[in-house]
Amino acid sequence: MKLTLSQGEPVCMNADIISRYGLKGGMTVPESAWAEIVHADVFRRARERAMYLLDYRGYSYAELVKKLMDNYDEDICFEVADKLAELGFLNDRRYAEALAVRLCETKLLGAYRALPYMREKGIPMRLIKEALEPYEETASERAAELVRKKYMKYYDPEDRAMMQKLKNALARQGYSFSEIKQAIELLGEEPDL
Repeated sequence: MKLTLSQGEPVCMNADIISRYGLKGGMTVPESAWAEIVHADVFRRARERAMYLLDYRGYSYAELVKKLMDNYDEDICFEVADKLAELGFLNDRRYAEALAVRLCETKLLGAYRALPYMREKGIPMRLIKEALEPYEETASERAAELVRKKYMKYYDPEDRAMMQKLKNALARQGYSFSEIKQAIELLGEEPDL
């Protein structure tokens, strides 16, 4: 809805905000009250933007604040993120766990590749470690599965150069040397290879 200020300057404001504050034509609003009204309108727009973003995909608290700061002031962004966290729409622990599932189970990445990716998303380190902990014991099995799915062309125990390519590929996917060694041992035990 469009309002016109006494100076003739038009201002667009949401109808809910106009209704909530009882704004009507010809009404005089004190400057302090006007600042509160404008803040409420900007907060509403930022919250709607945040909800739109969260509807598309998950975000960490820090990542959402950073994304909102492209269009809104820092204090509004933190206020919106705090409110959404309070309401349960924004939860770094839940986001970290979901991201760990996607990275470790779906993409079959090792911890050394998943951890920096999760850090980039603004997830606190303690939550990252908690989320990745269940995948520590199965790392070599996941590395072996990755070889079966993607790198089988490099698996040739008789060819050192090909095996080195395989090890390098697994290292790039975030697996440690010991995990790679165990994965290769697991593959060697399989009768159909």
